[in-house]
Amino acid sequence: MDHHLDHRDGMDHRIVSALRACGGDPRVAGAARALSFVGEHGALWLAAGLAGAAADGARRGAWLRGTALTAGAHLASMGVKRVVRRPRPAHVRPLVPTVGRHSFPSSHATSAVAAAVVFGTLGVRAAWPVAAAVCLSRLVTGVHYPSDVAAGAALGALTARLGAGWMRGGAARG
Repeated sequence: MDHHLDHRDGMDHRIVSALRACGGDPRVAGAARALSFVGEHGALWLAAGLAGAAADGARRGAWLRGTALTAGAHLASMGVKRVVRRPRPAHVRPLVPTVGRHSFPSSHATSAVAAAVVFGTLGVRAAWPVAAAVCLSRLVTGVHYPSDVAAGAALGALTARLGAGWMRGGAARG
């Protein structure tokens, strides 16, 4: 069993190293930094949700509930981080500063995927490609392992799915 864990950790380290090396290209590094910056604390997604609520009066409630679900997913990931306390990758030089020192799960990935799920149901086609880019940026900047991003994405999707009924204005359904 321990051998499998070592192999998985080794793969996590190798993937981070390979993707962080992509950040050697100034254009890639700039894009990754920008995506990491706008994704901090789910800011991009919260702003998008509030803009949607302001622009789409007929579905204002759904936009606001979707924004609240995105914020809730982000808060859940922060809670998991406090319990798991996995250190960030130390074998690569990060391209961006981080708010906290814990890595699992990626809160950027959590809020990005939660937003992609909820805003996707409201017809925002760009939500998924932007969410995928934010997730990838966390690897290129060297601040997360792939398993951190995968776990964050799963937590975001689960949170959004569990709140889907409430977002549509009904009672929450499982």
